[in-house]
Amino acid sequence: MTNVLTQPRPIRLKGRSFLALALAPEMPFEDWLVRLDDLASRSAGFFMRRPAVLDITGLDIDRAELRDLVAKLAARQVRIMGIEGARPSMLGPDLPPALSDGRTTSEIEPPRTEEPAPVAASTPASVSVAPVAVAPKAPSSLVITEPVRSGQSLVFTEGDITIIGSVASGAEVIAGGSIHVYGTLRGRAMAGTMGNAEARIFCRRLEAELVAIDGYYKTAEDLDPAMRGKAVQLWLEGDSFKLATLA
Repeated sequence: MTNVLTQPRPIRLKGRSFLALALAPEMPFEDWLVRLDDLASRSAGFFMRRPAVLDITGLDIDRAELRDLVAKLAARQVRIMGIEGARPSMLGPDLPPALSDGRTTSEIEPPRTEEPAPVAASTPASVSVAPVAVAPKAPSSLVITEPVRSGQSLVFTEGDITIIGSVASGAEVIAGGSIHVYGTLRGRAMAGTMGNAEARIFCRRLEAELVAIDGYYKTAEDLDPAMRGKAVQLWLEGDSFKLATLA
């Protein structure tokens, strides 16, 4: 006698993006690692527990050089979750997997049938997967009405972040657009993280550990001492940081 089973509940798959640092090394690697060490020494905990993607697009290196670079980063507690721009022949089980241009993805769900069709017990069931409609557009700004406490990480890559309060030392704010802090900025603020060089950082009182726009950064030691404690704005002109007081 053939047993008839009802169709199992469809498997639900989701596409999801996560924020990671994208490191684009420059040759010679030893000089680049010295600059990386300098950043880490001046911004304690910057790489701690933070996933990173290694972008080697356009670099003329072989597999041995890539493996050596990944090992040197691991020794610095920089965890590489994937490699972008590598030829397939360069990668293997001893290296992180290949990644391509990271984008926000929509949810993926197998199609549902109106009524489950009976299948024979001896016949294996297959599951097909198809993308669903694109998710609604996310809002372009995020307003936070509470202070950002030490150890917190506030991330909003879809647009601007406005904080009605202060950002404590050891906290970080990461925005795809501009960052507005209506209080003291003591932690780290990274604006324009999705390639927006027009982004700016505004704060009522500058005491930041690190500021960054579109990947360019300055630590506390690099900032003009005359600007500390003042209401300022920061922006980019080319690859140069500009800093001015707010009227």
